[in-house]
Amino acid sequence: MAEWVFSIVDGLGAAGVGLLILLENIVPPIPSEVILPLAGFRARTGALNVVAVWPAATAGSVLGALLLYGLGAWLGYDRLHRLAGHRWFVFVSQKDLDRGERVFERHGGKVVLLGRCVPFLRSVVSIPAGIAGMPLPRFLTLTTIGSGVWNAAFIAVGWVLGENWSQVEGAIGPVSYVVLALLAVGLVVLIVRRVRAREPESVPQR
Repeated sequence: MAEWVFSIVDGLGAAGVGLLILLENIVPPIPSEVILPLAGFRARTGALNVVAVWPAATAGSVLGALLLYGLGAWLGYDRLHRLAGHRWFVFVSQKDLDRGERVFERHGGKVVLLGRCVPFLRSVVSIPAGIAGMPLPRFLTLTTIGSGVWNAAFIAVGWVLGENWSQVEGAIGPVSYVVLALLAVGLVVLIVRRVRAREPESVPQR
């Protein structure tokens, strides 16, 4: 992965960083914890324009988030709610969707802003924002702020660590796995609850 990231960054410069971060938003296994520290290191050596790296990375984050936001908006709450009403749709119930909508109405801004600074979650948080119909200007503002902070922090760490930039991925990588595992467990719990709720109740024998 690191060699591939190196080739893109060295070949395309700051634009390559932006492209990789855009892809990272859509394909979470491409880790920004590798891309951004490397960009900081390469900027320190003079191989990249330090002024252009952060805007390029943040633009890539916002564009990738917009694509997923558009996917959520296309799916929409009403369509998802209708799907949840079918017996074969076991991922979430209509009650869960209603509950989630209320939570997002109250705390959606915090979810989007802070979610942009959590591994893996930062890539998928745009979808529920689109489903909930968060106003696009607000979504763009929160996404730009959260992404900008995340990008600046990891670029700076790569600059400070220099040739030891790869230590960042080793430190943050386990956090990504923990978040992914928690999301997987949550999904399994939702599916199990959904299936059990639709099982016919046993009729007591006389």
